[in-house]
Amino acid sequence: MDELSKERVVITAALPYAYDDLHLGHIASTHLPPDILYRYLKLKGAEVIQVCASDDFGTPILIAAEKQGKDPREYVATWNARFKEDLGRLGIVYDLFDSTSSKENVELVQSFFTKLNENGYIFVSEVDQFYCENDRKFLPDRYVKGTCPHCGTEEQYSDGCENCGRTLQHGEILSPHCSICGRPPVMRKSTHYFFRLSAFSKQLEEWLRSNQGLQSDAKNYVLNWIKDGLQDWDITRDISWGVPIPLREAEGKVLYGWFDNHLCYITTALKAAGKTGEEGKKYWNESKVYHFIGKDIVYHHYLFLPSMRIGEGEYKLPDLIPTRGHLLLLGKKLSRSKKWMITVREFLEHFPPDYLRFYLTRIVPYTQADANFDLKEFGEKINNELVANIGNFAYRALVFVKNKHGGVVPQAGKPGKEEEDVLEELSRAVAETGALIEEGHYDRALRRVLDFSAKCNQYFQHKAPWENLQEEPTTTNYACNLVAGLATLLNPFLPFSSAELWRQLGFEGAVEDRGWDSASGLRVESGRKIGEPKPVFRKLEEKDLSSVSVQLG
Repeated sequence: MDELSKERVVITAALPYAYDDLHLGHIASTHLPPDILYRYLKLKGAEVIQVCASDDFGTPILIAAEKQGKDPREYVATWNARFKEDLGRLGIVYDLFDSTSSKENVELVQSFFTKLNENGYIFVSEVDQFYCENDRKFLPDRYVKGTCPHCGTEEQYSDGCENCGRTLQHGEILSPHCSICGRPPVMRKSTHYFFRLSAFSKQLEEWLRSNQGLQSDAKNYVLNWIKDGLQDWDITRDISWGVPIPLREAEGKVLYGWFDNHLCYITTALKAAGKTGEEGKKYWNESKVYHFIGKDIVYHHYLFLPSMRIGEGEYKLPDLIPTRGHLLLLGKKLSRSKKWMITVREFLEHFPPDYLRFYLTRIVPYTQADANFDLKEFGEKINNELVANIGNFAYRALVFVKNKHGGVVPQAGKPGKEEEDVLEELSRAVAETGALIEEGHYDRALRRVLDFSAKCNQYFQHKAPWENLQEEPTTTNYACNLVAGLATLLNPFLPFSSAELWRQLGFEGAVEDRGWDSASGLRVESGRKIGEPKPVFRKLEEKDLSSVSVQLG
């Protein structure tokens, strides 16, 4: 289990599109899971950085900026700031949260294009492209809406259907119309640059089969796509907002967002680490690299991303691409465009951030299976697991110190079998929770912490220090140490609550200062003056839950 903490680790999260507020689905699959791993590795003393960025380029952003009369740079800067604020309120820590439109990323993207072109993986072809005679412009994918040819859903963008998840080829959309003026477009010839994705079938298959860190369900999807035959990929768009192609003859064309955005993982990591040039490549290539994503972008991360890195040849492929399913809301997929979502900003107006972190961790497995967000179940888990289990034990133990000993931890006597057993259980919980985190099973890891807290309650209840006065000082001392153990075990999942427990125990500094492995021992010495005990979690009432339900849709 300790091997991961001895490596240098780079953790990235899929980039939120700079177009609308973050919703709970973004947190469930993309931002919370890497933060749990990051916090755990920091506790283990690992050399680890975690980075993300706003995905700034693309047609929807240009359209939205035009409608608001804003320069697109101003538009995306606003969303970048909101993302950082919302993620920060959730306790999600990034060493750097940058943007794909940064100078450094534009330079790396253009460098990748040049190297791929030199290596023979870029070619030029004429294509039929939608053109709006009313607006007098070529219409890239997001400027065109129509009916999905696979499932019949209307008002879908021409590059993909939100309902069935299919990626659509150019011209495949039915009943197309311009998303600006609503009129049907015509077809005109336009010159585009293509990436030879088909040239990488064999290398992709070898990488997928040999990399044991990739999830089997995602891997099997991609192997089937390769078997069916990969299509070369149109990587340019006729719009003004994007990374310019570094060729004189390509003036006025920019690279498609999916060409540039995942390269920002590299750019931002090296920027955060303060590495450039050959030193930067060495840093990246000698790190263990995680790319956390949701299952809706498997195609791009398992095909486009590795193929581009193989073709460019200087930056290693990811070691793991932890992929989780969609978060459903009342059984329906969350959607920005359909306004079927609860935003992070809305949710935090009603509930503490750790409540969201707790519930999402509990219900989202390390698979591509979808999870359903249910407010009633949310309330039940908060009340029955956080409040009645962890919160109840910690508050009882610390209030007992205050009322019985004036807030000073008493001297423990010789430990009995129950003390030995509960201390051994703490040691097992630390080891097993850590192992589950390293394996990516954060839901199971949190369940293990809950199981341990139940043992703490049983210990305190069975020892009954309010009745067994002879052993009371030992029981109280051990109970305080169990609270300290819980503070560390909870830290990757519930950082705010963990810090509050630590404060109530009277410790100076942060939980992280003591490290993960120290949680197995007795850290609360006798004579310690504890802080003022108060409940860390509050019970949720029906009125609390109903206050959010009216925000839906």
